[in-house]
Amino acid sequence: MTPRARLLPVRVPTGPNAPQGAVVVLHGGAGRRDASTVSPTQLSVLRMVPVARRIARAGRGRLAVLRLLNSARGWDASHTPVEDVRWALAQLRSSLGADVPVCLVGHSLGGRAALLAADQRGVASVVALNPWVQESDGAAITVPPGRPVLVVHGDEDRIASPRRSAVVAAALRRTTDVGYVSIRGGRHAMLRHGATFERVAADFATATLLGDEPHPPVDAILGGSERVEV
Repeated sequence: MTPRARLLPVRVPTGPNAPQGAVVVLHGGAGRRDASTVSPTQLSVLRMVPVARRIARAGRGRLAVLRLLNSARGWDASHTPVEDVRWALAQLRSSLGADVPVCLVGHSLGGRAALLAADQRGVASVVALNPWVQESDGAAITVPPGRPVLVVHGDEDRIASPRRSAVVAAALRRTTDVGYVSIRGGRHAMLRHGATFERVAADFATATLLGDEPHPPVDAILGGSERVEV
């Protein structure tokens, strides 16, 4: 049987409290020759659980927050995580309605997928955490105007290059507002300074989807600063 992507709800308001926005949290994880299926217990998936929970708490019952499990590990030329994101967005349009704005929050290759899916219908904003990107992605990605993007990268990441993500962020500014938050001492797994990664992602999501007043450093980014170090 061909593996399929799955959406795991973290919090989905029901009844009269219809969600005002939705957040899809995307995991990373390299491919493996012997096991291509994504497991809910793999570390790259588990690392996004506290991120999703932090966003759900910050949304205070106004956001639908879901985690996407990709159909396969890594990034395959025949099927990339971007296709899984497209599938997830179609599912949300069907279940929540076409007018519910969506923020994509992804880590590592999930960050790359979020950026590449920024032009999809319904996407309102994007957060890329320690995104694994190629410099050529800057030319390949076109984010529609009015869809703010935030790249958050630890300056001690040895797996995904902060320099490359900064280059891509600069290229994306040709069409939309893109902020870059550099976390001093942050590494790829986001275990060091994990609370900072989670807080910044949640703050950006609630500010862009719900209009909540942002806190530092997101307030500076949404106020026009292109780069902030914390």
